[in-house]
Amino acid sequence: MSSSSAFDPQVAVQLLRELRELTADSHGAQRVAFTEVWRRARSWFEGKLVGLPVEFHRDAAGNDWVTLQGASDKVLILGSHLDSVPNGGWLDGALGVLAGLAILSYFAKQALPPPVTLRLVDWADEEGARFGRSLFGSSAFAGTYSIDADRSRTDRNAISLESALRENGIEIDQIGDAAIERANACAYLELHIEQGPVLEKLGLSLGAVTGTKGVERHAIVFQGQEAHSGSTPMGMRRDALAAAAKLALEIRSIAIKHPDAVCTIGSLKTFPGIVTAVVGRAEATLDQRDLDAHVLEQMYREARDASERFAAEEGCSVEWSRIWNIEPVPFHPHLIELCEESIRETVGRSHRLPSGPLHDAAEVARLGIPTTMMFVQSLGGISHNRIEDTRETDLLLAVRAFYSLVEKTMGWIVSQPD
Repeated sequence: MSSSSAFDPQVAVQLLRELRELTADSHGAQRVAFTEVWRRARSWFEGKLVGLPVEFHRDAAGNDWVTLQGASDKVLILGSHLDSVPNGGWLDGALGVLAGLAILSYFAKQALPPPVTLRLVDWADEEGARFGRSLFGSSAFAGTYSIDADRSRTDRNAISLESALRENGIEIDQIGDAAIERANACAYLELHIEQGPVLEKLGLSLGAVTGTKGVERHAIVFQGQEAHSGSTPMGMRRDALAAAAKLALEIRSIAIKHPDAVCTIGSLKTFPGIVTAVVGRAEATLDQRDLDAHVLEQMYREARDASERFAAEEGCSVEWSRIWNIEPVPFHPHLIELCEESIRETVGRSHRLPSGPLHDAAEVARLGIPTTMMFVQSLGGISHNRIEDTRETDLLLAVRAFYSLVEKTMGWIVSQPD
């Protein structure tokens, strides 16, 4: 195997800067999937493969694959995504793809092939920023796609997802054919910015990710009685907003009982929504996340019970309806250990943490393919914003530690029985 001391992580940072110059403006990154800027980014990426002994192709779901044949047909996949949210940051998703490109390019230039076949994937539309369907390409790979539900999704200009896919050479009824790319896959690794404040608060550069949190997302409607704000005594009101406000505060105490749990009421609409009327109807959304399915169920039950208690206190009724959910996805225990080893060897200290945001790695792990992720510190915990940033020293450490993880994982794959 090649010497890790000869690998230069600066290559990945330079690629990130090039991509930022090509696809960002004063408001941030503009690589929204299925747009012209996204296509420009992918063409630039493909151009970086010229002269390398690799095979490149796009699968039926629009995922881009780069394959470097190894001494074994067993496959280690490195991946992330080039697409961004509107006015996004320069690192989210792109770090994983371009660190993977730097690593794959390095192995491609060695005298001997890597011990296993290396594949790098740029997943299509991880963000779901335009049509609201996150993890599009990786869900097609994993077989968890939802064609019937996705076919009629539209963007703000009433353009359907189906037509946007066709414009990009993708037929929605054929995206399941992306499953062919699973062949011989033995492990999956992804490098990503943390997108949160935990590592920075701990004074650490890198962390090993234990899995992606499960999500329970519900719509909650409190129904009271609209009434005149001047003539209705306080004790005789059926104020739907009062009940919703109590719940918004209660979910904080529900979540704080569990170390990694989060609960968020992210939107609240009131009706009639005027200054001179008691709120008769309040519509809220609740997002709950944890890596433990039992904790997630307990938090849901506690929030629902609390909502019914507050509704009764305010003379209201309450109804719940599920918007969406996904189960927790734990990552592979041995790969997490290898990730921690790589981090400790690079920076001395590591920390295990779950991911609150979803990632393509979760879809891969759901297939039973051994998976883990490595996080690098995000300044201020900010992401999905033009001020998203990570110190260059931390980026270089992250790419070097990720290279080490790739080497260790290839050795582990080779040691596994056929």
